[in-house]
Amino acid sequence: MTISDKQVQLIDKFQSMADWETRYTAIIKMGKALPEMPEDYKSDDNLVKGCQSRVWIFAKLNDNGTVKFYGDSEAMIVRGLVAVLLEVYSGQSPDEILEHPPQFIKELGFEGNLSPSRANGLHSMVKQIQYFATAYKAMLQMQK
Repeated sequence: MTISDKQVQLIDKFQSMADWETRYTAIIKMGKALPEMPEDYKSDDNLVKGCQSRVWIFAKLNDNGTVKFYGDSEAMIVRGLVAVLLEVYSGQSPDEILEHPPQFIKELGFEGNLSPSRANGLHSMVKQIQYFATAYKAMLQMQK
């Protein structure tokens, strides 16, 4: 499934929910379903700067040229936001990640319904994902 497909699927899912309390519950549920991040990935190097609660994002480049993301947070709502981003971007190529800015976040209504500090943290998480994609893209180009 492409990034665009995943974004549309998430937008449809969240827009079908009646209110923000239901959406927050869905975000928390996604966070609970997020696979555990290996403890050795929870290092200071993988700590996302600019988040109110501690958030870790780590990535590995797969042999097929796609990026596998791992993430976690101590706060359940933030862990859910990590899960949303990883659902969209994990398993995609660096080029695909960089070609699909996170416009879907605005369409989901996160910017207007999250506290300013959580919204800033969400943007910091996106920057971290894009940073990994940029680094892996450069690495793949050097291998050619």
